[in-house]
Amino acid sequence: MLPTLKQIQHFVAIAETGQVSRAAQRCHVSQSSMTASLKALEEAVGAPLFSRHAVGVKLTAAGIRFLRHAQQIDVAVREAVNAAVVSPAAVVGSIRVGVTETITAYVLPKLLPALERKFPRLELEILERPRGEIEAEIQAGKLDLALLLVSNLPEMHHVGCETLLRSPRQLWGHPDHPLMQQEEISLSDVARHDYILLDMDEHIATVIKYWGQYGLTPSVRLQSCSIEAVRSLVASGRGVSILSDLVYRPWSLEGQRILRRSLTDRVPSMDVGLIWRLEGDSDAKMDAVREFLRVALLEVMS
Repeated sequence: MLPTLKQIQHFVAIAETGQVSRAAQRCHVSQSSMTASLKALEEAVGAPLFSRHAVGVKLTAAGIRFLRHAQQIDVAVREAVNAAVVSPAAVVGSIRVGVTETITAYVLPKLLPALERKFPRLELEILERPRGEIEAEIQAGKLDLALLLVSNLPEMHHVGCETLLRSPRQLWGHPDHPLMQQEEISLSDVARHDYILLDMDEHIATVIKYWGQYGLTPSVRLQSCSIEAVRSLVASGRGVSILSDLVYRPWSLEGQRILRRSLTDRVPSMDVGLIWRLEGDSDAKMDAVREFLRVALLEVMS
């Protein structure tokens, strides 16, 4: 017998939370129902998908393989539902949209299908650029719209800006890391441990800025331009990192668990937003796209 959609959704929730109890809360079912659902799924698949340990569960090799397909099924079903309720807009023409690498990797895969369903007759040209180039091309009128991290945007004349999503930053660590056992964690606590630094989309400038406000610097052990490398290093216990919930995944590619904890010190959120050139006549298609993105971005990233 094939697994049911509900069993697949329960499996994804357990995999993403790392605990049956938290998955049950997320899915609004009892813990016993979640346990029974997982047992039935493992019987249907014919293999154990998780191993149990003191702080939760860990994906088995079979579970890692199954998770990738299960997440695709879950996303496909959600997209099918959205496709049924989103009425296509009769907007025609073309729009050149600039995006930065973070947006390409973590926002665009979910957002682009929603845009294409809403505006089937609109030609969207998506161009990935460094943020500095995007700013210059918006001001020069070479790009119509840009979706990027707006937290550190400089003041620009004749350019509109709107924040659409604020993603909190939290501490990531291996479940057995000493910091994960503390009731409260401050930046000064983090500074005493090895730190894995992400070098992506001006993240280092943000790190220097907010650490500097407390007169602290992270003890950087390793630095990488790859978020997957950072995730794997954190999951293997090589150090901790402070990163946005937007790019959080509870497992590394190797199937090792990653926990996240909030900090007592104020850490800025990672803000995703739009910028566009203000000069010129009002453009109906631009207004329609911006209006749709205000709602769609929150929905697809929730």
